[in-house]
Amino acid sequence: MFLTESLRVAFSNLIRRKLRSLLTMLGMIFGVGAVIAMLSIGAGAEEQSLKIIENLGIRNIIIQAREFKTAELQQIRTESLGLTLRDLEALQSVLNPQPLTSAKRVVKAYQVLSETSRSDSRILGVSAPYYRIMNLKLIQGAFFLPFDELSASQVCVLGMSARQKLFGFGEAIDKRVKINDQWFKVIGVLADANIEKQEFEGVKVQNPNNDIYVPITTAIKKFEVDTLEDELNEIILQVAPNADLREQSATVSNLMAAMHRYVDDFSLVVPEQLLDQNQKTQRIFNIVMGAIASISLLVGGIGIMNIMLASVLERTTEIGLRRAIGARKRDIRLQFMVESLAISLIGGLIGIATGYTISQMVAIFSGWNTIITSASVIVSFGVSSMVGLVFGLYPAIQASNVDPIECLRYE
Repeated sequence: MFLTESLRVAFSNLIRRKLRSLLTMLGMIFGVGAVIAMLSIGAGAEEQSLKIIENLGIRNIIIQAREFKTAELQQIRTESLGLTLRDLEALQSVLNPQPLTSAKRVVKAYQVLSETSRSDSRILGVSAPYYRIMNLKLIQGAFFLPFDELSASQVCVLGMSARQKLFGFGEAIDKRVKINDQWFKVIGVLADANIEKQEFEGVKVQNPNNDIYVPITTAIKKFEVDTLEDELNEIILQVAPNADLREQSATVSNLMAAMHRYVDDFSLVVPEQLLDQNQKTQRIFNIVMGAIASISLLVGGIGIMNIMLASVLERTTEIGLRRAIGARKRDIRLQFMVESLAISLIGGLIGIATGYTISQMVAIFSGWNTIITSASVIVSFGVSSMVGLVFGLYPAIQASNVDPIECLRYE
């Protein structure tokens, strides 16, 4: 009867210990999973930002015409002609080393047709170097040449979405596209740019997939332009690798201000500075999110310590018996340290899988780009292991310091 009761009590204590260990392990699982998921969101955002900067051009300086209401524009035009080809020529003659330059004009298109379909594409008149400056990639044909620009040729290059809207999956090269009342020959098709964000650090980012490109001279000469509007919407300068980007930016700003009689009718965008600003913001985000997620690891560590202290109390007789048959203090310490480390390691491994699952769910349901990096896995798993060691140390020391004689008397 006594033996049966002892076995029942021992079994009951074992079940309680296992349940407490399981609950503590859940804390470690969600802690590691939260850290990995948070850092994966940050890594995904950073990769998307780098992709946007790559499309804007890391060595580019972009001058954009500002938009105004008609009344304001009439007043401004008495002092400044706005962004024009004259500005582009002045920049080419002053800057040293001379940058690769391109102009851009958005054409007001009321219809874009092929022989079988139509599209709502944006029409851009650009200089020939635009293709290289903006890192556009062709999958068919070629971009137009300086000769096409000089002769105002009626040729065009289609973005991927524009091609599909106008020609489906059929052949587009050498086919014709009607823009307003003008017919253009298709000479090239761009690869999918895969840009998701519409804005980056306050700067609007256009997805080129639905764009159609024509020579800048063709856009100016063959499409109607309001007399109050800027001749150009953008001027893009690609600074030489051996030139100081900040110094060139200051020179461009000063020259443009003088050319426009110090009328604030343009804005200057330097993608490299946007990238620096974004990376600083991203670092703060990662630190804050990582710190918040790490709180759950700390809570899990406190749980491990409490469970192990309770385990020491429940297993006092076991500890005394082990000491009585020759176990040393370090053997007792090692036993409890291994147990606490096992809880954190198993929780950490399951937490990695949980973090991967959470990040994938976030990507599916929110549309955010998430990337699990090896660094986030190593850091979160390493921290969980350290938590197990640190918070298991005190209970292990307490267990090794108990008096074996008092342990054997304990009920």
